[in-house]
Amino acid sequence: MGDSPILCTIDLEAPGKQCGRLQVPRSSNTSGWSNQYVPIVTVARGDGPTALVLGGVHGDEPEGQVAALNLARDLLPEHVNGRVIVIPCVSMDASLAYTRLWPSGANMNRSFPGSPSGPADEQLAHFLSTALFPRSDIVIDMHSGGRTGLCLPWSEMHWVDDVAQRRQMVDGMLHWNTDWCCVYIDIAGTGLLVGEAERQGKIVVSTELGGGGHVTAEIHRLALSGLRNVLRRFGVIEGEAATRADLGLPEQVLLMATELDDYLLAPESGLFEVTVDLGQRVSVDEPVGRIHFLERPDREPEVILSKTNGIVCVIRAVSTTDQGDNIVVVAREADRAELD
Repeated sequence: MGDSPILCTIDLEAPGKQCGRLQVPRSSNTSGWSNQYVPIVTVARGDGPTALVLGGVHGDEPEGQVAALNLARDLLPEHVNGRVIVIPCVSMDASLAYTRLWPSGANMNRSFPGSPSGPADEQLAHFLSTALFPRSDIVIDMHSGGRTGLCLPWSEMHWVDDVAQRRQMVDGMLHWNTDWCCVYIDIAGTGLLVGEAERQGKIVVSTELGGGGHVTAEIHRLALSGLRNVLRRFGVIEGEAATRADLGLPEQVLLMATELDDYLLAPESGLFEVTVDLGQRVSVDEPVGRIHFLERPDREPEVILSKTNGIVCVIRAVSTTDQGDNIVVVAREADRAELD
């Protein structure tokens, strides 16, 4: 694969169903010569579009990993009108440890576009950026709040300036058929997987399917049904895509969390007590939580006030909080026409 040190054991261009692996070079204290195996599945028939389906970019987000595993196992060539490439878990060691970050401390979702000569996370990011994104028309990257964040279950997207690309992404986001959809910004650095795929002009669809360290059966159903519906919408797999109206559901609530003030950060370290509920509407200067101080029971808690008007869409799921941690996100409700 060009200058990549990663070995792919399957032919990405071949028809039919293949199950193989990416072999990422590594060295450890217990094995000087080693590879990390990252499973990859392709299902291909015909000359339709290619979709790349990714789960487990963060290891503590099992929702997408389970959906991708179910899809990869069940999908057959006769179901496909093009090609589906599935990596159920991008960050294998992190998933096995149920941690957000790799054991090295790397955040896979800050590693793009990667480097063939960098550490293992950057090598894997480089392979995705140079070998898989260019082959793909649609990139689906499934996330949740992980152990530390609890999100309204939503499909999501970045704002992109290219109108045609943005409209396709909006369409994909809506066809996940979540109750909520969100346009968001990055506040914790660059190097996101979706950012690189967007830069390459791909139709990118992502999610934040709950989180908080637990997954309900309802979320598992939503992850898989939404994934399949998006693939149908873009003609990658057989069948008609369903709309919310088809399912007898009301229109989605569209959210915009595109201002820095939407992301409330802890001014001090302590124990965070949330005082609002997910989906609750709040106004500027309305309290959304308090930070308590274990070593100072005589001290009044620090009250956290909303800086914007909108709907609470994320709350911190872990009470122990460091200064600067995101504790609440408030998004404004948007009209569909704003996304055109």
